[in-house]
Amino acid sequence: MTAAACHPEHSTVQRTVEAPGTRSERREAPRSDDAKAAPACHPERRPKAEVKGSPAESAEGLFDLHCHLDFAEDPAELAAGLAERGVGCLSVTVTPEGYGRAADLLGACGNVRVGAGLHPWWVEAGPAGEDAAERAAANAAASRYVGEVGLDFGTAHASTRDAQIAAFERIARACAAEGGKVLSIHAVKSAGKVLDVLEHAGALAENACIFHWFSGTSDELQRAIRAGCRFSVGPHMLASKRGRAYAQAVPAKRLLLETDEPPASGTPVPPGEFARLLQSALAEVAALRREDPVVLADRIARTSRDMLARP
Repeated sequence: MTAAACHPEHSTVQRTVEAPGTRSERREAPRSDDAKAAPACHPERRPKAEVKGSPAESAEGLFDLHCHLDFAEDPAELAAGLAERGVGCLSVTVTPEGYGRAADLLGACGNVRVGAGLHPWWVEAGPAGEDAAERAAANAAASRYVGEVGLDFGTAHASTRDAQIAAFERIARACAAEGGKVLSIHAVKSAGKVLDVLEHAGALAENACIFHWFSGTSDELQRAIRAGCRFSVGPHMLASKRGRAYAQAVPAKRLLLETDEPPASGTPVPPGEFARLLQSALAEVAALRREDPVVLADRIARTSRDMLARP
C-alpha cells in the first residue's frame, strides 16, 4: 500500500521565530489562537490504515518517528513531498492548540500520523498550565499518537519542574487508562524520572513508549530497555560520542529513526533533506553496529510500520 500524497489547496499561516542551533533552544513559540488552519489535503483521499514509507514491494522504506511538520510554512505541501519520496512519519506537536491545528492540516495525509503533545518547554505553572495539561491529557486519551511529551530538567526549565511532572503524570495516566498508544518522549536530564512516572501510571505495559534523542545515563538506558521502550535515533543524537554508543547498544527490534526537523517555526527544510537525513542516519547506525544496511533498513521499516499502523 503506497502512502497517499497530500495536495494542499491553501498555505498555513507563516510563523516567525529565531532558530538557534542548540537543543535547548530549537522549538518554536505556539502560534496565536487566531491563526487560521486551512484544509490541507483533498478530503476524498482518506488516511490509509497503514503507513508505508516506500512504494516498493519490499519491507524497506524510510520512516521518521519524530518530526515537526507543523513547523513548516505549509505542512501539507511538505507531507506531500515526503509521500512522493516514500517517507512515512510521526509528526509531533508541542501544545494542545498546535495539535488541533496539525490534526486539521495533516489528518488526511496517509503518510503522516499526528501526535497529541505538550512539550515540557511549554508547560506553565499555575491555572493556565493546569488547564493546558488537562487538555493535553484529554487529547492523549483520544489519540493513538501522543507526543511530544515528557520532562526537561535542564537549567533553562528548572523553574517549571514540578508543573512538568504534574502535567506528564496526567498524560501518562490518560495513556495507561486507554492503552494502545504510541508515545514520543522528550527526556533531558530526566530519563529516570520519566521512567518513574510511566511505571507508576502503568503506562509502560500496554503502550509503545519511544525515547526521542535519548541522552540519559547508561544505567537509565538499560532500565528503559528492560522496560520495553523504543528509541528514535537521528543525526543530532549521532553527533555525540554517547549518542553513537547508545545507537549500538539499543536492541535492533527497538531501534527507530528520526530527524527532529524542522528545527523551528518557519525554518525551511525541503522533503529531500528529510530523506537524506534519514538515509544518512541509517547508514551511520548500520556502520556503528556492523550490520548490513539493507537488513537493518528492513528491520527498522517493519518496526516503524508496527508503530504507525492504525488498529
